[in-house]
Amino acid sequence: MNSKELFEKSLKYVPGGVHSPVRSFKGLHTTPRFINRGKGAFIWDEDGKDYIDFCMSFGPLIHGHQDPEIKEAIIKALDNGWTFGACEKYSLELAEFIVNKISFIEQIRFMSSGTEAVMTAVRLARGITGRPKIIKFNGCYHGHFDAMLIKAGSGLAGEAEASSKGVTAMQAGDTLICELGDLEEVKRIFADHPDQIAAIFIEPLPANNGLLIQEDSFLQGLRDICNTHCALLVFDEVISGFRIGFGGMAEKTGITPDLVTYGKIIGGGMPVGALAGPRKFMEFLAPVGPVYQAGTLSGNPVAMAAGLVNLKKLTPEAYTRLDKNTENVVALMSEWMQKNGFEDYSIIRYGSLFYPINMKTKLTKITDLPENMGARFKALFEVFLNKGIYLAPNGYEVGFGSLAHDEKAQAELKNRLWK
Repeated sequence: MNSKELFEKSLKYVPGGVHSPVRSFKGLHTTPRFINRGKGAFIWDEDGKDYIDFCMSFGPLIHGHQDPEIKEAIIKALDNGWTFGACEKYSLELAEFIVNKISFIEQIRFMSSGTEAVMTAVRLARGITGRPKIIKFNGCYHGHFDAMLIKAGSGLAGEAEASSKGVTAMQAGDTLICELGDLEEVKRIFADHPDQIAAIFIEPLPANNGLLIQEDSFLQGLRDICNTHCALLVFDEVISGFRIGFGGMAEKTGITPDLVTYGKIIGGGMPVGALAGPRKFMEFLAPVGPVYQAGTLSGNPVAMAAGLVNLKKLTPEAYTRLDKNTENVVALMSEWMQKNGFEDYSIIRYGSLFYPINMKTKLTKITDLPENMGARFKALFEVFLNKGIYLAPNGYEVGFGSLAHDEKAQAELKNRLWK
């Protein structure tokens, strides 16, 4: 069966035919590609067509598809069993490696997804402080946990409403919304809710509603506000962690969060999430503390083995190559767009993340996004798809470079763009 036939069949058995809405190709003049396999910088669909992949499973495949060393680690782990529901050495080895490499982390707990990590961070922040409310920012995405499926309300700063049916008004009321970049608004919300705010949650590099690069001064301002009000600063680095650099944006900016959530790259492409921080906070978690968290598949041995090899390969030299690969890819795409009907486009890049957008001005908050971006992105996406270039099929998602997007892959990209 080809991709179209498989999607039609999937519609019968799966809501919308997909297991995650971003895969749906909603609004596009084509149906989702059902991927059969991947290797290096390429994926192949069930129709036999190959694509240069810039989705990279939405980020975790920093070494590309089927990296031989990671694959060997997965196979070796499978030979010993793929889940135990008991203590094992694989998660301990990965925990030790991460803690020893990142100075502000003393303990880490592994989970199965980034959403689960953020959910636990919210509960932990409330448990530590004894306060009910949290602050998040319009345009930052923290997974599909109820307390984070909140958008800005139509009234005063801080008011919020659910962005999904099924989220109660009570849940929405405990999440206060601010605009990115506005420290004065954050200060006003703290003043309006004295001794009520447990934590500020932020993607230090927001990458789920475009690539909204923040000033270091803004992030430092949040750190200072949290210090003043004895609230926690939580960095959601599910995307940026280990991709921007080994220590993520915390390392890049020199700004230390109280807690940090990770995902994606830690598992080398296997399902994983993590919450990390200093011992004094992490030991509020059960079984030593009063904040409950559990997971049958947490610290899955296969994911832990894959993740350890994945992270060990991320040397300073590897990050230099990764950055250069992405820079070259962006240059090729930018040149083609300027000469082929997408002159209004620019590509925002930060490290190995990039975001094509039909605007030339600075993009720092979600309200900066142009109104016609959806239609313009669909046109670009379908042109690229027909050329065998695969971006995430949604105008709000970023693209990902990898170490597999090397000179050979770049030459193929140039060939596909211009043929």
